[in-house]
Amino acid sequence: MLEKISQKIHWLGHDCIRIDCDPVIYFDPYEIEPGSRAGIILITHDHYDHCSIEDIKKVLGPDTVIVTEKDSGKKIKKEIGDMVEGGINILAPGESITVKGISIDAVPSYNMDKKFHPKSKNWLGFIVNIDGIRVYHAGDTDKIPEMDDFKCDVAMLPVSGTYVMTASEAADAALAIKPGLAIPMHYGTLVGDEGDAMAFSKALEGKVDVKILSKE
Repeated sequence: MLEKISQKIHWLGHDCIRIDCDPVIYFDPYEIEPGSRAGIILITHDHYDHCSIEDIKKVLGPDTVIVTEKDSGKKIKKEIGDMVEGGINILAPGESITVKGISIDAVPSYNMDKKFHPKSKNWLGFIVNIDGIRVYHAGDTDKIPEMDDFKCDVAMLPVSGTYVMTASEAADAALAIKPGLAIPMHYGTLVGDEGDAMAFSKALEGKVDVKILSKE
């Protein structure tokens, strides 16, 4: 099952992931080409490289549902609210929603020792359940204590440092979460490079399976 779902996961650069399930799910579209219409768009927080209105518009479909936190929700409603016919749902950490048969858990995502993503903002990571496989998109986060209680099969983790975890810290996060598969992200656009993904993979060798995706 993990191999099957991993083949449906596509990295579009930075923190943007597309999962080709039914419905198609996008996380944090940013600097992407127009592509498959989204059934669900998940936005972790309102920084420009995560809540990009122009990129959201590129994959909006006639019934796309957006799930996000309050800051991004306010921005999206103001700029393109009338275009999001499927609706905009606002969650806080610890809340859940089911959209088009996909259960979505909002989880905390914040910095421990940096000022970029304060815990007080209540910004998000997401765990989505796709055909019984739980897939975690961490958003912009450090290794946080809550990760010890996350239950997921696939963990997509930022590895570039500066604004998020370093590769070493992300490896520690993966060891805490214990997914069947870990996928590095948040590199190659604004900060970090493929070396961070490789360092992440090397640190988990023999402990957690890692798949480094090619940018599409």
